[in-house]
Amino acid sequence: MEVTIRHQGGVKFEASARGHRVICDQPVDNGGLDEGMTPPEYLLVSLGTCAGFYAAQYLKTRRLSAEGLEIKVSADKAMQPARLGQFHIEVIVPGLDPHHEEGVLRAVKACLIHNTLLHAPAIDTVVRVPEAVL
Repeated sequence: MEVTIRHQGGVKFEASARGHRVICDQPVDNGGLDEGMTPPEYLLVSLGTCAGFYAAQYLKTRRLSAEGLEIKVSADKAMQPARLGQFHIEVIVPGLDPHHEEGVLRAVKACLIHNTLLHAPAIDTVVRVPEAVL
């Protein structure tokens, strides 16, 4: 799995993967043009869409309706170091029989992004300077 991020000027970036593109920017009050979501918002999107996928799969395998399925994700900032310190995921499933609530919860907690955040991965960062082409 790989994405490529290219600087577009200012504090704006374009991310691409498998032919898809998204813009990441900052709000005007943080030096951007507000032409895309911020990196933390994309993290919430990643967590929420992953949770939604797992919830929808749970519903599908049990032949339950996913109509109106909605996921809301919020986060609180923490400091030292600056980070998102706590996430809150709300899964809204209209008409869900209460005896399936625990199953949907288990499914959402099995999400790849959820587990990645719970079990911090190693992050290897390098800076590379390409050789100039003459």
